[in-house]
Amino acid sequence: QVHLVESGGGLVQPGGSLNLSCAASGRSFSTYTMAWHRQAPGKEREFVAAISRLSGSKRYAGSVDGRFTISRDNARNTVNLQMNMLKLEDTAVYYCAATPRWDSSDYPYWGQGTQVTVSS
Repeated sequence: QVHLVESGGGLVQPGGSLNLSCAASGRSFSTYTMAWHRQAPGKEREFVAAISRLSGSKRYAGSVDGRFTISRDNARNTVNLQMNMLKLEDTAVYYCAATPRWDSSDYPYWGQGTQVTVSS
């Protein structure tokens, strides 16, 4: 089992940057694909980015590709989401998630979420 805790959310102006961090418990963190999802007000939760267990593969939603960067440090059991050129539509609760399979959309482990608000 993996326990995930997000941090780093906050208020930022359009065009600004923010770095989210997800700390994971467990000794098998390196065997999991990690991902970030988000849920905006009045919207359903959507995929943002994913990274394979050894960082060899990364995948991004088209809406964030080129602006966001996902990374992980297996030695520290952390995964990060560097968000640049933030837009108003990026406002959402961001969730960290883990799955044992790279190409699976089923994530058995989720964090509590961290709020990101982009506003002028």
